Amino acid sequence: MAAEPVHKDPSKTGSASKSGSASGTAAGSAAGTQIGRLAVDARLATPDEVQACIKKREELIKEGKRYDLGKIMVKAGVITGSQLKRLLVPSGDDSIAPSIQQIPGFRIMQKVGAGAMASVYKAKQLSLDRIVAIKILPKRLSEDAEFVERFYKEGQAAARMNHNNIVQAIDVGEYGGYHYFVMEFVDGQTVYDHLVKAKQYKEDEALDVMIQIAKALDHAHERGLIHRDVKPKNLMITKDGTAKLADMGLARQADDVAAAEAEKGRAFGTPYYISPEQIRGVTDVDARADIYSLGATLYHMLAGKVPFEAATPTAIMQKHLKQGITPPDHINPNISTGIAEVVERMMAKDRKQRYQNCKDVVTDLQRVRDGKPPLEARSNLRDDVLQNLADGTQAEGEYYEPHPAQMRHHSTTSTTTSSTPGWLIAIAAVEFVAIVMLALLLAFK
Repeated sequence: MAAEPVHKDPSKTGSASKSGSASGTAAGSAAGTQIGRLAVDARLATPDEVQACIKKREELIKEGKRYDLGKIMVKAGVITGSQLKRLLVPSGDDSIAPSIQQIPGFRIMQKVGAGAMASVYKAKQLSLDRIVAIKILPKRLSEDAEFVERFYKEGQAAARMNHNNIVQAIDVGEYGGYHYFVMEFVDGQTVYDHLVKAKQYKEDEALDVMIQIAKALDHAHERGLIHRDVKPKNLMITKDGTAKLADMGLARQADDVAAAEAEKGRAFGTPYYISPEQIRGVTDVDARADIYSLGATLYHMLAGKVPFEAATPTAIMQKHLKQGITPPDHINPNISTGIAEVVERMMAKDRKQRYQNCKDVVTDLQRVRDGKPPLEARSNLRDDVLQNLADGTQAEGEYYEPHPAQMRHHSTTSTTTSSTPGWLIAIAAVEFVAIVMLALLLAFK
């Protein structure tokens, strides 16, 4: 980025009227010159152009006319009407108090997104002359101690990460009654944005994104952090194709016993992508929950639809608990069997049958990308099935689920399996015959 020319702060120039309207003029000046600074920062106008418009505004003020600097700049042809709209901070979130505009060390430029808990703004970090993103908690939530604590924990969790595929944390703080979290600004779009436009990802594109995000999750898991909200809206893609994991708002230390007990029985996550164990609110949620959610996200990317749909969040979550998925390659025949097997292994309802860590996920995804079969997705097939049959028991609230690789060629409408697979019966029969023949041979020796 080229260095900006040195210029005077437009708010420091001009003279205030000595009439009784001086206080109103000062207030208008403070609000108006903000647009001038934003226009210069965005390189839509030069300092000289802004100064000329400020001078014109002062002349109009003396004539008793309106002095809206933004409109003056549009009328003078310095910026366009649409550019003015982009510079103006939208009036949501408690009308955006002036204190937000004055967060020390930063200059708010424009609103770029909003969620249920916070809004995100593009801003400039003045000390380092770089663009950043600032997430700001609205006033109505700033009075809720639980939300504030979660907000700061998000910043602290992100600060522990140092990985190219994770959005970098910069600072957290409070100013003017607003809590804010400063982070790396990602110039691009989310996976969700792409899905809205294109409906599906091509397999090679999906693999490229997933490999990067799986590496990011592995980095987080190695540091004891579970994301707990992996979904398309939290995966950002830069213009050069770098995938970045964002939003650590629900992240939790895997070994935080106190937090786990406090959240026991409560489902944290997004219904379309949440793991079965998160739905049950178990206290020992671990990395495998993120693997399930990553698998559900990959399913959406490949199939063009979420794994389960229903009228209510509760009904969707019940399907995560009890209904098997339709293999993604049955929905999108253009994808390979290999990647479909990886998805099914990631989304196994019994977490013991999923990938046990993201390193194995990365290995299989890379093999599929190289045109090879996914080894981990097909490993230990017979051992897993036999172990389930031998145990004859299952965890409370769970049901017997054959290994994903075993299930993938069965009917797509079947949700559970209560009978022993035919191929397993055949193996058992052969073994039985062999044992009988061996016994007869020993008897006649």
